[in-house]
Amino acid sequence: MNKIGLFLLLLTLFISCNGQTNAKSQNQNVSEIDNKKIIGGGCEGCELMYVEMPEQILPEHTSLGWTEDKQKLILTGKVFQLDGKTPASDVIIYYWHTDDKGLYSSSNQTPKKAKEHGKLRGWVKSDKDGNYTIKTSRPAAYPNDNIPQHIHLSIKEPDIPNEYYADLYFDDDPLYLKHKKKYGKLDRAGTELLRVVLDSKIQIAEHNIVLGLNIPDYPTKNRTDIQSGLNIGEDQPSFIPFHAYGPDKGTRTCPVCKYGRYHGIVYFVGDNPNWDDIKK
Repeated sequence: MNKIGLFLLLLTLFISCNGQTNAKSQNQNVSEIDNKKIIGGGCEGCELMYVEMPEQILPEHTSLGWTEDKQKLILTGKVFQLDGKTPASDVIIYYWHTDDKGLYSSSNQTPKKAKEHGKLRGWVKSDKDGNYTIKTSRPAAYPNDNIPQHIHLSIKEPDIPNEYYADLYFDDDPLYLKHKKKYGKLDRAGTELLRVVLDSKIQIAEHNIVLGLNIPDYPTKNRTDIQSGLNIGEDQPSFIPFHAYGPDKGTRTCPVCKYGRYHGIVYFVGDNPNWDDIKK
């Protein structure tokens, strides 16, 4: 009986230790998986960018919205590395958005697996100078909802293992301010706000993409040699200028209020400006 009891005790200890070892091993595996975080935090629907992705992707793409919807929109800009200066080439940008009724409507050519993104979808790849252009239509807000007009982007860099998302909104959309107050301004991969200018009947929005900017768990850290001023890709807060010369000299006229929405240049001259040189 003593030998049998001793055998049972040893067997129990062996099973118990073995169980602890397996449990510890399993916990280590879970921990290792947890440590491998998805860059950008994941994205619902971004995986659909790979559905029928063309083998050859050009720096310019035109969607069906360009010819079918009411308002033509050109979204164009450059893709930069995190320093905000170095152009980034061969970056794939997948976009999708609603039509002018606020719906992700599909057509006969829309792949079944990508129907939730609708027919207004496509890809561009930044060229050697980082340029890209998307010719599409301006999306409408969802019907009976308070989510502002927006364009979804899914960005895939050549050396990053997964894609990450960025959402773009329009600064003249009255729904945006409420959205911003509720969710904040994320500015993923550059400012999320599009400022539209009108060229004839075509709306043009310039949007530069800064890879990794405000993207969680992005492998490259922000530069530390920039100690002051706005962050790269951050919006310049609005201000009222003092007009030193020109038709509004001596006033603080709001240029946008008076002349409308056009591209312009803000030139900072310091305390002792030479106006003749500046005019030249």
